[in-house]
Amino acid sequence: MIRSLQKTTFLLFFLLLCITLQAQVKVMTWNLMNLGKSKTPEQITYIAKTLNKADIIAIQEVVTNYTGAQTTAKILQELNNNSGTKWEYIISEPTQSSPYRSERYVYFFKTSKVKLKSKPYLDQHFAQQIEREPFVAIFTYMDKDITLFNFHALPKKHQPETEIKYFRNYPHLYTGSNLVFLGDFNLTESHSVFNPLKKLGYIPSFTNQKTSLRQKCIQNDCLASEYDNIFYDTEKMNVKSKEVIYFFEDFESLETARKLSDHIPLVVEFALN
Repeated sequence: MIRSLQKTTFLLFFLLLCITLQAQVKVMTWNLMNLGKSKTPEQITYIAKTLNKADIIAIQEVVTNYTGAQTTAKILQELNNNSGTKWEYIISEPTQSSPYRSERYVYFFKTSKVKLKSKPYLDQHFAQQIEREPFVAIFTYMDKDITLFNFHALPKKHQPETEIKYFRNYPHLYTGSNLVFLGDFNLTESHSVFNPLKKLGYIPSFTNQKTSLRQKCIQNDCLASEYDNIFYDTEKMNVKSKEVIYFFEDFESLETARKLSDHIPLVVEFALN
C-alpha cells in the first residue's frame, strides 16, 4: 500500500514537473492605430502597462515617419523602467507594396523569456499581391522556435480576402517552422478564405470575438467586427489560456478610448509541443 502511494505520488510529481517545464509563451496582437506622434505620455504609459501582460507582442499600424519609431522607443523605455523585467523591440521597414497604405510593424518581447533567433524581415514571397507584407520573426524559448507572421490586411471594403488567400502557401514555403499568423485581418475567421489554412491544421484562437471598436456604443455593446485573431498549428502547440482585453472600459468614454486605438488586444498563452 505504501509503495503504491509512493509510486502515485512520484507520478503526480513527474507530471507536474513536465507541465512546469513545458515551453509556454504568451503572445499578444494589437492594432494601435496610427502609432506615432498622436500618442500622449499618458497613453504611452497605459500601452506599456497593457503590453506587460504578454511575453511577445505583435503591433500593427505604426506610422512610417520618424515619430513611429520615436513613440515605439518611448514605449520600450516605459516598459524597462516600470515593468520589472527587461524588454527589447524590433521595428520593420515601411511596407513596400503600396505607398498609399504603407506602415511599419513592431515586435516587443521580454528578453528574460524569449530570444530573437534572427533578424526579422518583411516577407517577399507575395510582395506583388499583398500590400502590407507580413513581418516575420522567429523567437526561441526553451530550445523551441515559434515563427510569427505579423500582418495588417487591406480594409474590408478593399477585399482583404484577395491577399489573405496567399497565406495558404506559407506552411509549404516554411516547412518545419512553427508558424503563427496574427494581426488585423479585417475579416472574421469564419470567412471561407481561411478554410485552406484550417485544412492544414491552423485554427483561430478566437471565434465569435469582436475586436474593433464602434464609433458609439449601442446598448452597452461597444465592439463592431471580428477582425483580429491568432491562427496556430494544432500539431505543434496548444492553447493553455487566452484573454480578451477590453481596454476601453478603463476610459471615461469610448471617444477617449478610440484616441488610443480602435482595436482591442488579444492574448494567447501557447504550450509549444
